Amino acid sequence: MSLVLGCNISTFDSTTAPADLFNAVRDQAIAAEEAGFDVVTIGDHLYATPGAPDEPTLEAYTTLAALASCTNSIQLSTMVTSNTFRNPAVLAKMVTSLDVISGSRAVLGIGAGWFEPEHDGYGLEFDAVSERMAKFEEALRIIVPMLRGERPTMDGRWYRVHEAINEPRVRDDLPVMVGGGGERRTFAYAARYADHLNITCLPAQLPDKLRALEERCAEAGRDPRTLEVSFATPMVINEDGEKARQQVEEILVQSGVDASMASEVFFVGTPAEVTEQLRAKVLAHGVHRLMVNLFAAGQDLDVIALTGRTLAPLVSGG
Repeated sequence: MSLVLGCNISTFDSTTAPADLFNAVRDQAIAAEEAGFDVVTIGDHLYATPGAPDEPTLEAYTTLAALASCTNSIQLSTMVTSNTFRNPAVLAKMVTSLDVISGSRAVLGIGAGWFEPEHDGYGLEFDAVSERMAKFEEALRIIVPMLRGERPTMDGRWYRVHEAINEPRVRDDLPVMVGGGGERRTFAYAARYADHLNITCLPAQLPDKLRALEERCAEAGRDPRTLEVSFATPMVINEDGEKARQQVEEILVQSGVDASMASEVFFVGTPAEVTEQLRAKVLAHGVHRLMVNLFAAGQDLDVIALTGRTLAPLVSGG
């Protein structure tokens, strides 16, 4: 199943009682399914990002497994799994179990990991970028074969497995989505191992990123048309465009980003305004898959519905 339009649940309402928090997340996932999104994703974090570390953050895979019983057709993924959190063979087992539970709706979204404070707080290793990337590739060499029904053996620098068994499985083509913006290594790993690349960058950087991806595919001997590509899309849509812009300014200030960057970072405004922005900055470059992050605005179910109504027709013909 293709990943065309995704809704990312990246923040949790700090005003909701902990006992009610999952119900709020469930309602957002159901709203995304009803609005025409074909995948709902959960941020894989131990601390809230952005925001204070003690704001609520649910563990991603237990949350996705619970969402599997509350939804019917929407695919389920992280945006994206931090490779630094889990042993890769155990991660392969976890996402495969999610696939069994959900009836073949799991997607493995994965990246190298980046948010240092949560690693420090939980006592997890946070290596230099070069080492994290080396770990990431070694992990993919274990995870991908296990998802395909193979039993890999590896005595690597970072990880060791011996004929690792991954049963039960319901399919051999569980999608692997690599997320990130690194032109040299992240894109190379996507070209070698993934079914889908979700590009994270400023909209103005997208043309250069796509050129770099073509180069990595050529180096890997892969036809770039066989690799799905989506754009990570920070967005706030509201029928009241000024209200949407005010919400984005609040998000940026909370994140410590200059609010004057709003137009460079976000797609923001009325449905018509956002549609025009996407056509000029994303669709014009041939990218017709969007992974949408509504941030706190996505806690409003009406915003999810409006976003789906706006975007589903826009990407369906891509």
